[in-house]
Amino acid sequence: MRFHQVRELVAWAADYHARLAEQYLQLAAGEVSDRVRMALEYLAERERKLEADLRGYFDDGSDHRKVLDTWFDDPNDFPHAPVLERLPGSVACDSVQSVLATALTAHRTLQDLYAHRGDRAGGGDERLFFEALSAGHEAEVRRIARDMQRLEDY
Repeated sequence: MRFHQVRELVAWAADYHARLAEQYLQLAAGEVSDRVRMALEYLAERERKLEADLRGYFDDGSDHRKVLDTWFDDPNDFPHAPVLERLPGSVACDSVQSVLATALTAHRTLQDLYAHRGDRAGGGDERLFFEALSAGHEAEVRRIARDMQRLEDY
């Protein structure tokens, strides 16, 4: 499909966070070290929060309704989606660092997706919306890297 509403992209991203959280929890329930289990459970918690944050944009009182209803033309559909869809299946659980590498890749790719949409935005509100999402993911990358490093240090 070539034409989309911003709400479709936001719903897809929320669903992606939910799927990633489930994947992390399934991996945590497997045969992994205690540190890797804690890292996976932490990441699942972060993904659930990100999912909830995105779903919050659909609330009746949201200031973003106008932006969510905006249509955009993207002949490539969501160019980052195929990369993101492959990531949950390739989480290596041999160390906290390998889990972290996949998590950071997912978040940076989502950040790139939001920046891509911001660059192609048709209006100022849409651009600001995607710039805010991109900045939020940049902060999330820093938070995850910091917290996972703390886990490694103990």
